[in-house]
Amino acid sequence: MNVSDSNYSPYILFDREKWANLRFNTPLTLTEKEIEELRGLNEKLSIEEVSEVYLPLTRLLNLYIIASQQLHNVTDTFFGEKTRKVPYIIGIAGSVAVGKSTTARIIQALLSRWPNHPKVDLVTTDGFLHPNAVLEERGLLGRKGFPESYNIKELINFLSRIKSGEANVTAPIYSHLYYDIIPNHYIEINQPDIVIVEGINVLQTPRNEDENLPSVYVSDFFDLSIYVDAEVTDISRWYVERFKLLRKTAFRNPVSYFNKYANLTEEEAEEIAAGIWSNINQRNLEQNIKPTINRADIILKKGANHTVSSIKLKKM
Repeated sequence: MNVSDSNYSPYILFDREKWANLRFNTPLTLTEKEIEELRGLNEKLSIEEVSEVYLPLTRLLNLYIIASQQLHNVTDTFFGEKTRKVPYIIGIAGSVAVGKSTTARIIQALLSRWPNHPKVDLVTTDGFLHPNAVLEERGLLGRKGFPESYNIKELINFLSRIKSGEANVTAPIYSHLYYDIIPNHYIEINQPDIVIVEGINVLQTPRNEDENLPSVYVSDFFDLSIYVDAEVTDISRWYVERFKLLRKTAFRNPVSYFNKYANLTEEEAEEIAAGIWSNINQRNLEQNIKPTINRADIILKKGANHTVSSIKLKKM
């Protein structure tokens, strides 16, 4: 733990070795095969990474969740009534290509093995993007992922219903293959113990000109939030590497929205990916995503090799 700046920073900083020691006796409940299945396309997720970073993290989350459940019971006792079970909501934010989806899947898998909260659901905010037809009509297709490309009202309504303990709440499904919302297809959230909400926009706040938006933020519904961070140069490289891998795999599907990129040469793919990154994703990161980092309760900082090198935990 680094306490040299403890009087000035709202966070306690842990290097990886100190953080790993906080695992104590928490057992590893995932097999190597399961970890491999959770890994992102161009990420290096090892058993060591899960053991040293994510086991201590989920041990801490488990303690937070138990405390929240106890507080809920105490509140029920105070009012003399039994209220509906309310899920613990965890938000996970970060740039495109930083690996937040993998982080969300690992946390989901590990938390679901704890006995006191076995039902853990994962929702991505991609499902709350406006359909491509709407984005085209508004001239926003080239700004997909920017705050204005999301149906924030629908996302807030969804989270409000979840946090009220409502049963059978649905959310739209987004297809990365078609690069669009799938009409009339939904995922159903039915009173889980925990909901993980993952997306680049989950810690953003409405701008002053967003007069039609509700006076609440998406993050108002979170019990805890995590930001996955890395240097911009590293994220850019990961994005380009992932694009080139997709060119050889998913893009080759004839129905893929990005099939037009499947036959690019290595040099052409790198040039186009770098252009998309700098013109769209990096701008969104710098203007809208990165400024929200200090709203997170936990910051996972990745090094150039895609593994977590340090952890910041907000002081209580």
